Amino acid sequence: MFIIDKKDKKPLGDTGEKVSAIGIGTWGISNFESMYKALLFAVELGINQIDTAEIYHGGKAEEIVGRVAKEVGRDNVFITNKLSPLNLSEPSRGEKVAKARLTRMGVSYFDLLLVHWIEPNISIESYIRSLENIAEKGYTRYIGVSNFYLLELKKAIEATKKFDIVVDQVKYSVYDKAIEYDLLPFAIQEKITIQAYTPIERGRLSTDRRLKEIALRYGRTPIQVALNYLISHEFVTAIPKTERRERIREFYGALGWRLNVEDFKKLSRV
Repeated sequence: MFIIDKKDKKPLGDTGEKVSAIGIGTWGISNFESMYKALLFAVELGINQIDTAEIYHGGKAEEIVGRVAKEVGRDNVFITNKLSPLNLSEPSRGEKVAKARLTRMGVSYFDLLLVHWIEPNISIESYIRSLENIAEKGYTRYIGVSNFYLLELKKAIEATKKFDIVVDQVKYSVYDKAIEYDLLPFAIQEKITIQAYTPIERGRLSTDRRLKEIALRYGRTPIQVALNYLISHEFVTAIPKTERRERIREFYGALGWRLNVEDFKKLSRV
């Protein structure tokens, strides 16, 4: 059964809060001033999710996001940050690092804080304890995980005591639909939002013949079709990255409409 989610504001887990179905990532910046201007334009259009991480460009990406928050007003942007597993290996270290990242960004809290990936020698319980401690101190509103697949996500949920896992950020695109077989159905069932990173495969989808054929029928671009396919799923948001205003506008054009069921099914088989 295919259920197409027509909402452009997506639930953030089971919190009752909603975020834009499209957000903007900040990995791989080549021009920081262009990135800053692109993010301002995105927020102006209503794309209020911005994703970053402590390891992105040695903290410079965080600084850009902080500048944006200062310019547009902290309440007008939803900031996701990610800490390395080592920095979440125990609560006191996690708290110290989280405070340092907030200081660097010039903000008083994250909206969402994730563990960036899994290290085999650090327990999932350790990450959760640290994230919950950070949330208890008021440094983040919500917690989640990144690069956790089904088994790891289940373990993370079992480890929680005080805060829910509201997001799992994983790779997901028209070319890489592995999560559709197990993780995505589970996330929908448990009301956990998926943040899809690398959703346009670093621009490669723009030349895909199958996407071009579908895009032509809708008067859209292949990138818009690829993003629309992802956000047509319940509890899925996409966080492509760009430094260009025209690409931000293109991302925005993935909102406000939906593929029909026939085309949705075609893309599910790509």
